[in-house]
Amino acid sequence: MNLVDTSGWLAFFFDEPEAAVYAPLVEDVGALVVPSICLYEVFKKILRVADEARALKAVAHMRQGTVVTLDEPLCLNAARLGVDHRLPMADSLILATARAAGATLWTGDAHFEGLEGVRYVAR
Repeated sequence: MNLVDTSGWLAFFFDEPEAAVYAPLVEDVGALVVPSICLYEVFKKILRVADEARALKAVAHMRQGTVVTLDEPLCLNAARLGVDHRLPMADSLILATARAAGATLWTGDAHFEGLEGVRYVAR
């Protein structure tokens, strides 16, 4: 299982140089875990820089994977990870979701580099 964080999704949707790394991951929807917080972040960013039609199209693609919604155990685990690794809320939720699903977290965010279960993709 794979979880692509917001930075990876945006690289894919905006065809950034590292999109080639993320493309096979986001196209393999059967092995894709999508935290609901990533839906929020991707929709908001694309809505801000493009338009609603493009944002909705992106979310429709993301929803083909297994969307994981927030629940109490996930939130509490994310809070622990946030304290342990000094991560912001969204990143804590993304890491907690990856770990709960047994998924590899793929990211371009440097503060994840070196954490267990994370594949860091340098920009």
